[in-house]
Amino acid sequence: MNLFVDTSVWSLALRRDSPPDRSEVRRLRESLVGGTVYTTGLVLQELLQGFRGPRGRTQIIECFAAIGMIVPTRGDHILAARLRNECRRHGIQIGTIDALLAQLCIRHKLVMLSTDRDFGHIAARTPLRLWGVAYPAFLTRPLFV
Repeated sequence: MNLFVDTSVWSLALRRDSPPDRSEVRRLRESLVGGTVYTTGLVLQELLQGFRGPRGRTQIIECFAAIGMIVPTRGDHILAARLRNECRRHGIQIGTIDALLAQLCIRHKLVMLSTDRDFGHIAARTPLRLWGVAYPAFLTRPLFV
């Protein structure tokens, strides 16, 4: 399974104290050993902005050196705006960055690994696939493609 790991999971996994025993953190560890993990510059930037000190910064940069980086295209930004606008029309409020991350997962056919509940709302009405979530058949029909 090819995973896109959101900032929320990385933040838990990279905590200075012991990371919590959560299924998302376990799945990340398993995927780093025997799977394929992807990220994008926005996730790296959010992590670097949230951690203090050179040791934490170095740890993050070294960890991310071995992870596949996806660079958004102009088309990704256009489709992310469309995704956000369509979600908003249907009562689903999502942020700009979350819309772009969802769009990257959709385009690259990646499964999103996140603890952020906003992605669950997006996945319920779009082609976004979220790790560990099964949706009823009536919710798997996207509002748009």
